[in-house]
Amino acid sequence: MAQAEAQKCVHQGCGKLFTDPDEVCRYHPGPPIFHEGQKVRQANHGVSASRPAGWKCCKPRVLTFEEFMAIPPCTEGKHSTTDVPPPIEKREADPAAVAAATAASELPPPPKRAPISQPQHIPTPPPPPPESEDDDPSIEIPDGQVCRRRGCGAVYKKGSSREDEKCVHHPGAPIFHEGSKGYTCCKRRVLEFDQFMKIEGCKTKNRHLFVGSGNKDKNKNTNADGEEVLDTVRTDFYQTQTSVIASFFLKKIDKDKAKVEFQDRAVDLDLRTTDTPVKRYKKLVQLWGAIDPAKSTFKVLGTKLEVSLAKADGASWPVLRAEDRPTGEILQVGRAGRV
Repeated sequence: MAQAEAQKCVHQGCGKLFTDPDEVCRYHPGPPIFHEGQKVRQANHGVSASRPAGWKCCKPRVLTFEEFMAIPPCTEGKHSTTDVPPPIEKREADPAAVAAATAASELPPPPKRAPISQPQHIPTPPPPPPESEDDDPSIEIPDGQVCRRRGCGAVYKKGSSREDEKCVHHPGAPIFHEGSKGYTCCKRRVLEFDQFMKIEGCKTKNRHLFVGSGNKDKNKNTNADGEEVLDTVRTDFYQTQTSVIASFFLKKIDKDKAKVEFQDRAVDLDLRTTDTPVKRYKKLVQLWGAIDPAKSTFKVLGTKLEVSLAKADGASWPVLRAEDRPTGEILQVGRAGRV
């Protein structure tokens, strides 16, 4: 019997080629949410975001486009070639917040601060090395692997010839600005997210990029269980009068296996992800100040672990870790105001 022709699923978050109509499809049934008038930060491109983006059907909220595209699908069903994606949802500003901002703008400006003596400059970390533009021929390409270049979407089929490949893609970064969406490498701009996902590439290469050079894999530190051991993860924190809220950024943390133990002046973390192979971050984080372990809590989100550390003495923390060097900066207590 002839094999059924492969079709592409139109569900958001899936987009796979399928031949079996009963195959499980993992997708987002709700529309993407981008706050009207806000910008989504592109990694290493300096465009900031004051409000997060995500999907209406699930809770993860992120600030970068790469993190938004990595949010795991929340629903299982069957593939479809006819479903129309729901329209993008735009959140208008809260009228009460607008009124408060208007009233605040009419207040006289605050007095000028005296300059802080001997300010310290914290250098910006260098950008990561550029990704390889070619696949390493010694690395096997998994069946169903999607081309890593933006806007291409080609799927590798095991055993197929690669001699006639044409990769039409976007070499630039995505742009989300005031409802206009596009890429830095070409001029086309659209209003809706589903239109953005269909913008055709503006550059063509002779081969797709399915696996790259594999240098990252060769340099990975693995343990006896085959887990990728992470030495560090990106962290951030803010504080109130009574607590310090710290974020440890690691995607796809396994909630069932996450271990977080609060100590008097430390947090013992053992975090595994649901990736294949599993990533593992195990660290005893020595804290700058004392905390109340019984009142401290944590929650696992889509892209990070967030811990709320109850201060033992109410003192302001200049840094999060005991080994971090204070910068001399004046730290704001509480979340930064939203514009």
